[in-house]
Amino acid sequence: MAKKDVKRIRIYEAALEVFARYGYRRARMEDVAEALHMTKGNLYLYVSNKRDLYEKAVAYALLKWQGHAKREADRFDDPVQKLAVYSTKGIEYLQQDPVLKAVLIDNPSVFPISPSEDPFYEINRASMDMLKEILKKGVDQKRFAAMDVDRVAELFYSIYTLFINKVYIKSEGESTLSMFEEGIGIVLNGLLARGD
Repeated sequence: MAKKDVKRIRIYEAALEVFARYGYRRARMEDVAEALHMTKGNLYLYVSNKRDLYEKAVAYALLKWQGHAKREADRFDDPVQKLAVYSTKGIEYLQQDPVLKAVLIDNPSVFPISPSEDPFYEINRASMDMLKEILKKGVDQKRFAAMDVDRVAELFYSIYTLFINKVYIKSEGESTLSMFEEGIGIVLNGLLARGD
């Protein structure tokens, strides 16, 4: 990795810590520069303003989160397992990343309802595309019933972001996480009892 890339990562990680601690409104560029032991002027060599720093730092954190869920899901070939792991590992990730969790609590609009209001549209779209890929593979292998993959992926992603908001932003915690896991089971196995 190039030295400049390593520096950017250090800047984004320090910025995330500051935004997590103070929230976007109260965080200052001086706080980030101080955390990095650099001048504010030097920080402006990497970003144009606080909003730019915030969006780049959050995008960095979202990509780490996305990469984690994808790596975990990619360990499985079976689309049923892949879907279950992709969903639950994504939800569980925030338990391991209290800094990103704090940023999301401060700014739940990271997952807006309308794509036109989404500053992280490309990242969120890539997550949905991964979901579509899993669903399509499941349909192709006849592990999942025939479906409109685009619509079902949109539905799943909406449910996913609802649970992220409910579990982490609204702090309903473990009981909601268990509810999500139960929901994944229902999605994969259906609600109807099967005769033996």
